[in-house]
Amino acid sequence: MTNVVVALDVGGTGMKCALVRPDGTVHHAERHPTRAERGPEAVLGTILDVAEGLAAKARADSLEPVAVGIAVPGVVDEQNGIAAWSSNIGFRDVPVRARIEERLGLPAALGHDVRVGGIAEARLGGGRGHRHVLFMAIGTGIAAALVVGGEGYSGAHGAAGELGHIVVRPGGEACPCGQRGCMEAYGSARAVGKRYAELAGAPGATALDVVTRAGQGDHLAATVWREAIEALADGLVTAQALYDVDVLVIGGGLAEAGDALLHPLESAFRERITFHRPPAFVRAGLGDEAGCIGAALLALDHLEKLA
Repeated sequence: MTNVVVALDVGGTGMKCALVRPDGTVHHAERHPTRAERGPEAVLGTILDVAEGLAAKARADSLEPVAVGIAVPGVVDEQNGIAAWSSNIGFRDVPVRARIEERLGLPAALGHDVRVGGIAEARLGGGRGHRHVLFMAIGTGIAAALVVGGEGYSGAHGAAGELGHIVVRPGGEACPCGQRGCMEAYGSARAVGKRYAELAGAPGATALDVVTRAGQGDHLAATVWREAIEALADGLVTAQALYDVDVLVIGGGLAEAGDALLHPLESAFRERITFHRPPAFVRAGLGDEAGCIGAALLALDHLEKLA
């Protein structure tokens, strides 16, 4: 009987869920709303119900579920399987791993959503073949994962990789984190759309609207986009000084801009560095399945350690 892992990537709006084979291929995928407004216990209940349903689906398909991998946003204590803090889904010190193991009777692993996405991209996606990989997800916010030899680095408190909160414009725009001038306040998809909407009087404008309009000769859109690129490049110069990686893999919603993001960002980065070796700039290869695949890989790693 073929083994599979039950994998869930839990976000503030929705859950991406899958049965993943040990080689990273997805056997079955489904999506469910998170409905975080119901409170943390209800969200955890949905996670447990969906995971149980996926395990049953695996058995119905003559597959053997051997482990469960869960990815959540926020600060994650991976060693103890606790979601320490996540404002998006209302979790605070929630023992997710223990509850999963109790309900399903399977070994489980809990990881940070961007970090497990980085593990997947490093092993199977845009960073494949490189030992030192930095995965940066640019969406509503900005977060990153340092992956060395296929292993994600979580830091002493589970909060490593918060590149979005490198201050690139001291005293600048307010960031939701409480600081001013964070890279996220200038270079995230939310920040780009908001900045253009305010300046152009275009309510509801998105970052991808800005990219499109910049490409069509809209000077205001081009200015907003250039300022975002410059802020991202400034933050990445600091990141490279700290991490010295072979490859930078860019994912998240803003990566949909493709070469309109990668080319000017790499160019701006190279203009800023002096003695540092520049990494290759590549687009993420696994799309929005990276979180599920990475959660599955984390669960398989956990299973191996138990053996």
